[in-house]
Amino acid sequence: MSGHEYTVPAPGLKATEVPEPGAVTIVVPTFNESGNVRQLLRQITESVPARLPCEVVFVDDSTDDTPEVIREAARDCPFPVAVLHREEPVGGLGGAVVEGLKAATSDWVVVMDGDCQHPPSLVPELVATGERSNAGLVVASRYIKGGSRAGLAGSYRVAVSRGATWLTKSLFPRRLHGISDPMSGFFAIRRSVVTADVLKPLGYKILLELAVRSRPREVAEVPFVFQDRFAGESKSTAQEGLRFLRHLAGLRTASPAARMIGFGLIGLSGFVPNLVGLWALTALGLHYVPAEILANQLGVAWNFVLIDHLLFRDRRDHRRWWDRVGRFALLANADLVLRIPLIALFVGRFGMGALPATALALVTTFVLRFVGTEALVYLPRHKKDARRAA
Repeated sequence: MSGHEYTVPAPGLKATEVPEPGAVTIVVPTFNESGNVRQLLRQITESVPARLPCEVVFVDDSTDDTPEVIREAARDCPFPVAVLHREEPVGGLGGAVVEGLKAATSDWVVVMDGDCQHPPSLVPELVATGERSNAGLVVASRYIKGGSRAGLAGSYRVAVSRGATWLTKSLFPRRLHGISDPMSGFFAIRRSVVTADVLKPLGYKILLELAVRSRPREVAEVPFVFQDRFAGESKSTAQEGLRFLRHLAGLRTASPAARMIGFGLIGLSGFVPNLVGLWALTALGLHYVPAEILANQLGVAWNFVLIDHLLFRDRRDHRRWWDRVGRFALLANADLVLRIPLIALFVGRFGMGALPATALALVTTFVLRFVGTEALVYLPRHKKDARRAA
């Protein structure tokens, strides 16, 4: 392999130095890592090519000179180096990794961070472990014998990491079986087991996305010691934490049954703003009937925000926000109007008691509201309607 690169345009990307095929493609997502990439390429040069032919693909979302630093440092590398710079960082770090997977030409793809906290010396071992065990995914874990999270600075970050690991393993016990460190950003995966189009990354935990949506049958782990950051500061923020929680909710509610359960739990939580609003309005002297009607809208608004962000986030582009709000509010208020005639029907026609009739009406209107919300608010419009709207 030579270290020369050539340029090929890629839709939606600024692609330079597209690499030749190799035994392993190392995908490195970067965001303002100009102080680290030269050191990272030096470490890769010292530990990987002698044991395993490689190519490196940087998928860069930087606003600084990181792409230029990579190109300059790549001149001294004995392997091909590519830089794919994204003007719009769709999906965050996870989206960058997906672009890297699409650009990879090798059978094995190793994903690692650009801050030198993941030791490149482990890359050949990740691939070798995958070949020996016939695994499709090999995770570098901090939480098995021989591994350590030593480079994770501060007790707060350690606690957050452990809490996030426990939460994800609790939510996906079957999908994450055999993966002790689902929050790891350092892993090897066979390109043949990944269907990039089914991935819907949000934020920086791409391993979780891969394991849940397209987990290979065989998974292996190798221990690794999390290193200190070479330069710069961590990109972990409270905003990234919120994106992670939204990502978890989206993954957990991907199936219709789970989505219906989530829909019901959110609906129950809507009683809180409803009751608070009712209390406040009646305390101001408003009659309880108009107060209940107005307070119900608070619950509807609460439910819409949570459902829109947690359950149907990946379907929001099909309609404008005001269209979604109007349709959702209409369905939510129709639920109240429909429930009373249903109770009367169950009691008068079928001779049911008031309590079971009310319970059955609640279940019936809940199912109808869920189906209606999915079909009328979040499913794509027919092509004819879409052309008309355009």
